[in-house]
Amino acid sequence: MKLYEIISVLENFAPPAYQESYDNSGLLVGDRNAEINSALLCIDSTEDIIDEAIENNISLVIAHHPIVFGGLKRFTGNNYVERTIIKAIKHNIAIYAAHTNLDSVQNGVNFKIAEKIGLQNVKVLSPIEKNLRKLVTFVPKLHLEKVQNAVFEAGAGKIGNYDQCSFNLNGTGTFRGLTGANPFVGQVGTLHFEEEVRLETIFPKHLQNKILTALLNAHPYEEVAYDIYSIENDNDSVGIGVVGNLPQAMEELEFLQNLKNIFEVKLLKHTPLLNKPIQKVALCGGSGSSLLKNAIRCGADIFISADFKYHQFFDAENKLIIADIGHYESEQFTKEIFYEILTKKFPNFAVQFSKKNTNPVCVL
Repeated sequence: MKLYEIISVLENFAPPAYQESYDNSGLLVGDRNAEINSALLCIDSTEDIIDEAIENNISLVIAHHPIVFGGLKRFTGNNYVERTIIKAIKHNIAIYAAHTNLDSVQNGVNFKIAEKIGLQNVKVLSPIEKNLRKLVTFVPKLHLEKVQNAVFEAGAGKIGNYDQCSFNLNGTGTFRGLTGANPFVGQVGTLHFEEEVRLETIFPKHLQNKILTALLNAHPYEEVAYDIYSIENDNDSVGIGVVGNLPQAMEELEFLQNLKNIFEVKLLKHTPLLNKPIQKVALCGGSGSSLLKNAIRCGADIFISADFKYHQFFDAENKLIIADIGHYESEQFTKEIFYEILTKKFPNFAVQFSKKNTNPVCVL
C-alpha cells in the first residue's frame, strides 16, 4: 500500500480545506510514495506512540492532533515535539494528522460523540460560512446526462442528505464560429441556434478545479460557456459542533452520570443544575467554549465540551448546563473513525488502535 493511497481516502472523507486557519492537518512526516505495511491509530503522536509503532513494526501513525502546529526552526531534541519528529524520521515512520477538518465533516468527531451518547436528528451546530459556489453551464440536450454525471462524480450537487441535486431549464443557445473554430455543431461563419439545457448545481469551493476539469472533459463543445457564483448560503453539512435530541428526556444527574460512564470521566465539571429534564444536547469535541452562544441560541438543555475557563462557566447564565468532560475524553473515540474509514476501503490492510493513553491531564 502506498502512503498517498491512504491519504487520499482520509482526505476524501475529511478534506484539508475544512481545517481551521491555525491548524496543521495532513502529512507531517514521511514520503507520500512510501510503502506502508500497517497503521497505528491514536489521538496524539507522542514519543510513546512512535515507540509503540517501532515495537510493532508499524510504518504509519495516524493521529487526531498534529504533533507540529507552529514552525520548527531546530531539530535538536530540546522538547517532546522535536524528539518525536526525530525518532519518527530515524525509524522511517510516517505521521499523518486529521484534526479540525475531521471535526467539521459529517460523521466526523462530533457526530461520533453524538453517536456514543445516543443522539438522534443530529445537525451541525455552527455551519461553515461562504464555502459554497454555484456552477451554471449550458449543455446540448442529448449530452445533459453525461455532463451532469461528470460534475456529480466530481463532488457537485450535494445538499445535506441528498446528492445529484441540480436545476435544469430548457432554452436556446446561439453562437457563430469564427475562422479557426471547429464547432461541434453548426458551420463556421454561420449563426447557429441550438436547443440547450441550463444546468445549475452547487459545490464546496475547494472542489472548483476538479469540477471544472470534469465539466470541460465531458462537455462536447470546443468552447464551454459556464459561470461560477459565490453564494452566501451556509453549508449546513460542514461545521463545528453538533446538536441533537435524546430519544427520551433524562434527569440531569442521570444524564451526567451516564456521560461519566460513556467517556470514563474521572472528573466532570459542570454549572449548577437547573432542575429540568435534558433532551436537546449540543456538543463540541475538544476546546469548544466559543460555541456556547450557539448552544444557547439553538435551545439546548446542555452543552458538552472541554477546556472551559473559570469565568466562562458564568456565561451559561442558567440558560443551560455546561458539562466539561475533558479534552482527551471527549475525542477519544476519534480512533474509531479512522478505523472505519480505512477498513471499509482496504479490508485487508493492517490497522490497530494504540494501547497508549496520551492524555496529559491527570486527576488525583
